[in-house]
Amino acid sequence: MTTNTAYAVHQIARPTGFPAAGDFTCAASPIPRPEPGTALVENLLLSVDPYHRGMMDGGEGGFELNTPLEGRSVGRVLASRDPGLREGDLVFHRAGWRTHALVALGVDGTRKLRGHEGVPLEAYLSILGGTGLTAYAALTRTAALRSGEDLFVSAAAGGVGTATGHIARLLGARRIIGSAGSAAKVRHLTGTLGFDAAFDYHDGPVGEQLAQAAPDGIDVYVDNVGGDHLEGAIDALREHGRVAWVGAISMYNGDRSPAAPRNLFEVVHKSLRLEGVLVRNHTNLQDELEGFLVPHLRSGRIGTDTTVVQGFDRTVEAFLGMLRGDNLGKMLVRVGG
Repeated sequence: MTTNTAYAVHQIARPTGFPAAGDFTCAASPIPRPEPGTALVENLLLSVDPYHRGMMDGGEGGFELNTPLEGRSVGRVLASRDPGLREGDLVFHRAGWRTHALVALGVDGTRKLRGHEGVPLEAYLSILGGTGLTAYAALTRTAALRSGEDLFVSAAAGGVGTATGHIARLLGARRIIGSAGSAAKVRHLTGTLGFDAAFDYHDGPVGEQLAQAAPDGIDVYVDNVGGDHLEGAIDALREHGRVAWVGAISMYNGDRSPAAPRNLFEVVHKSLRLEGVLVRNHTNLQDELEGFLVPHLRSGRIGTDTTVVQGFDRTVEAFLGMLRGDNLGKMLVRVGG
């Protein structure tokens, strides 16, 4: 890739089921020049996220074909005509899946990063980024986790799952139980991340495994999967339990209208609360999140929990790998390779 050329991933076909590499292409164009009120950013790290899969189907709010895809990114300002940004500034923005972008401070979530000393760049797209903000909002606002309560989180070895485990422990959770998709991930949860119990959902019915891992029940469930995980959690929740529903991985590549959990009436019977979590509704918590987590990142009590793929030309590979569950923690792409 030449230094005077910008590259971007375009979607050129709508996926049928699981996306394929042929649904995408890498397009080249001249590096753009900043217009008044904008800055040219060279992207350093890109995020690939589960929500991208839903947007690839098109429709209202979805991705258009044959245009650069978008996603969270951290980049460095190369040239600026935005009075709020200077050359060399690090910025968070949403014009990812490309090597260069034009951004404007305060537009589409673009903000200048504080660059906390001792905090690696990867943190700003993982535990200090949308991933961590989602987990923080789910636990502190939606579910209002209290010290001494018991938590279950699905897809616990992924980006939001690992962040949820860290934050819940810092908030004083008593027991943290996670589900994951392999024996290696289960070992990672209990051996490295400090989960009290974990299980591989392939090993049997989720409800039965959760009942064994939490025989006395749970107070809060952070749901990244839906389907049988939600059904099992509803059974395990104690009276006045809460569900923070973040995502539904089980639905992303197939039927978008699966049968509802068969035990939904338990929501009434046990006075449960189920509420969805959209991170865009909680961007006001960013400073609070950083104030809460940065000291623990500096001390080493928590980590960034990332899987980093090297090279912009592997962006699609990283995305497909994330959908297959190849990552531990948040999947990122380092643009420079």
